[in-house]
Amino acid sequence: VHTLYGKQVGARKSYNPKNRGKKSYQPILSFLAETREYVAGELRNGDRPTGKQIARHLQEVFQSLPHCVVSIFARADSCFYCWEAVEAYEKFKCRFIIVARKTSRLLEELVAAQWKRSPRTDADEQCEFWYQPKGWGKPYRFIALRSENEPDDEEEPDEVVQYQLFATKQYKYRVFVTNMEGPIDKLVWFYSQRAGAENLIKESNNDAGLAAHPSRLFVTNQNHFHLAMLAYNLNAWLMLFNREATDTTESLKHTTLATARLRFLFIAAKIWRHSGRTGVSFSDHYEEKGLFRRLMERLRAIDPRGDSFAPVVESALV
Repeated sequence: VHTLYGKQVGARKSYNPKNRGKKSYQPILSFLAETREYVAGELRNGDRPTGKQIARHLQEVFQSLPHCVVSIFARADSCFYCWEAVEAYEKFKCRFIIVARKTSRLLEELVAAQWKRSPRTDADEQCEFWYQPKGWGKPYRFIALRSENEPDDEEEPDEVVQYQLFATKQYKYRVFVTNMEGPIDKLVWFYSQRAGAENLIKESNNDAGLAAHPSRLFVTNQNHFHLAMLAYNLNAWLMLFNREATDTTESLKHTTLATARLRFLFIAAKIWRHSGRTGVSFSDHYEEKGLFRRLMERLRAIDPRGDSFAPVVESALV
């Protein structure tokens, strides 16, 4: 949610937990967890996206993936809790886990469920059940965690700011719908890794300027959105070119746009010309000289081959 303070076209008063009552835009973004690349998204007005809009976004995401991808796993917040999104996931054989949205029927299911202690999560109890929300084509597996409210929290809140939670007078719940198998604690752990996407969104907002909407015109701000995310991806690709050949998706460290600028762009150098030659000399105190030289050699080695490019790193990232 991007809170707006001007008179931008498309601003709406809608879901905005940190600045209630303020107008905002509600962009949609999807990232690739292994490489932190931005896959697809759009700047939207402040209205909550419809199921058709979510399905269209997911269609774009899946079509952006290379054909060599075999297995797809998705984790999504409650914005994606709709039948259209589930249909899109199923269409592309994607295994998913989505935060469920609070409804009276779902609360009835939670009250009737068989709860057990949850020693492997930070919650007090856990349960699972099969449930078919209204308008859905078939029932799905729901998993839930709950914790008792503190004595000071026994009044039922109007809204819980943390989007993963919804509360009643007695409990705070975290509820997910999934088509995956496995124990509840493993699935909750898998979903919790989505926190990495929140950090990538913060990086896009702060370092790439995504949250700066420079115009009153919505179309202009949409163009700015795509330019900002292109800048974000250019940095992600630059850092992938500079990875170690032995890196895996688990060991690969993420370098933010702000850090990459300081290490490889905003550096002191001198351009010289002598005997018909032109070159660049870096300071003796530049600590990243070796990494920078390797990065430039790899960039110069990019060789188009048909519809793709020849590899410039010895081993694939797996």
